[in-house]
Amino acid sequence: MIGTYAAVLAICAASLAIGQAAIGLCGVRRWSWLAPVVGLALLCAICWGTVRLPGEGVTSTAVVLVLMIAAVLYLQDRVEGRGEALRVGWPVALGALVATSLPFVVEGHFGILGTSFNPDMSQHLLATDRLAEGHSSQLLNQGYPLGPHAVVVALYKGLGIGLVQGFSGLTVAVAVLACLTVLAAFRELGAVPRTAGALVVGLAYVVASYFAQGAFKETMQALFLLAFVLALREANGPWRDLPLRFVPAALVAVGSVYAYSFPGLIWLGAAALLWVVLTRPAVRALALGLLVFFVFVSPEIGRMLDFANFETFDPNGPGLGNLFGQVSPFEALGIWPSGDFRLAPGDGAVPALGYYLGIAFALALFVYGLVCLWRGRERAILAGLGAAALAYVAARLGGTPYTAAKAIEIGAPLVALTILLPLLSSASRFLGRDMGDKGTTHGPWAPAAAALFVAAAGLCSLLALANAPIGPTSYSSTLADYRKAVGEGPTLVVASPQLLEEEHGMPFLAWELRGGRVCIRSSEEGGEVPRGVRFVIRDKGGWTLKKVRDPLPGKSPCPLIAVRQARQGPAR
Repeated sequence: MIGTYAAVLAICAASLAIGQAAIGLCGVRRWSWLAPVVGLALLCAICWGTVRLPGEGVTSTAVVLVLMIAAVLYLQDRVEGRGEALRVGWPVALGALVATSLPFVVEGHFGILGTSFNPDMSQHLLATDRLAEGHSSQLLNQGYPLGPHAVVVALYKGLGIGLVQGFSGLTVAVAVLACLTVLAAFRELGAVPRTAGALVVGLAYVVASYFAQGAFKETMQALFLLAFVLALREANGPWRDLPLRFVPAALVAVGSVYAYSFPGLIWLGAAALLWVVLTRPAVRALALGLLVFFVFVSPEIGRMLDFANFETFDPNGPGLGNLFGQVSPFEALGIWPSGDFRLAPGDGAVPALGYYLGIAFALALFVYGLVCLWRGRERAILAGLGAAALAYVAARLGGTPYTAAKAIEIGAPLVALTILLPLLSSASRFLGRDMGDKGTTHGPWAPAAAALFVAAAGLCSLLALANAPIGPTSYSSTLADYRKAVGEGPTLVVASPQLLEEEHGMPFLAWELRGGRVCIRSSEEGGEVPRGVRFVIRDKGGWTLKKVRDPLPGKSPCPLIAVRQARQGPAR
């Protein structure tokens, strides 16, 4: 627990300080709620740029610490509204932290998020372990984006935070920073609607579902798309007279590259193009932003080209990943009363009618939001929505269910923002609490609809979070090394009951030893080694491997754990 929350605190503090300093250097003198995501983007780039220097993660930690101190010193007497930002931000940060702690509370321990939902974290942990020791790995050689992994290495080598706790802390921190970033759109609202809206948008149902899987890269990309759109919105708003007004958006795009490689630019690039067509921004300011972007990403171009051959991009692969079929795009509306987003309406405890009523209600509010955004000339948000829609259509027609589901998740916060920004504004005007006489009042239905949507969507997100399985509390690369030694096996793994029963260890162990026949049983079961088993791996305070000298004759009963066990590789 201490390691996880220490990682959350370290990442959030570094992101807030470095991000605000970067925005301040662009000429912004007031506190901006885009600071969290700009800082996170720079953190990924900086850690990846320094993690392979002598000292590995210690060097990264030292560089980040120096930049944090420099940022704090620079911001002294240079940023206005710090007190107001603290007053506005702490309820949102606390609410997000409490919500994202729900999986650990329900399971009763801290560990690897989403182990029985998604086995990808074992590969991320292995690549990070290799990176921390200065060694190569399959993901590194394939050009896989490792910016977030470098952040975890910095936590591990510089602060002594374990790899599992580092990734859990990073995943929680991304959720907290996402909710804080939404405040950039809700700054004119009162305290209650502002806080509730930020939490529902930042933890939209599909985002919460991917959080429950431990899919930190998808939640990061959803945050980067949301923040990129809001940065373009600010550039045409309070920052319109600044020559460097597009640099914050460029820095967000840099983070997308280091966390998601070139696929991340599909969403951001499409949003930028649609926005340029709608607004025709100043060429000189836009060119400065593009220059900053290319300077920061130029060291990664070669790896981006290598990543184009990554196996996940094969449209003829298995395609389902850990899904049961195509995921409904209506899940992006936020009301989906199931702890498992992969289930179709009626397959869970709630009758199908409950899903359809929620869809109809949210869809009506979404259409209302679109009309309001069009009338209000919210071109940046509309451009982001258009980009998300195009990405989903392309994934649905030319990709796989696995990539289509990711497209739904990445666009979900923008859908929630489209619903809530006009709705909460209308509700606030009706209640007379904010915004003076601007706009049109729509009667008492607005606050009632806003309250109902926030309650329904919030409960669905909490349901997804409560359903998150928590796996082993620690990680060792030993099993991954043993996989090469045992080959196709057959292999018997003897593990503690706590690991298998309380920590969802069975799917984790199976994935670690994939590629051969594997039996897994509790150390309390006892009994002889099954027929045909050639290797035994035991957990004795550390994994040990023993070769069976005289295997019992006959065919092994151990099941085959296929390399492509309905998976296409780690979530990109």
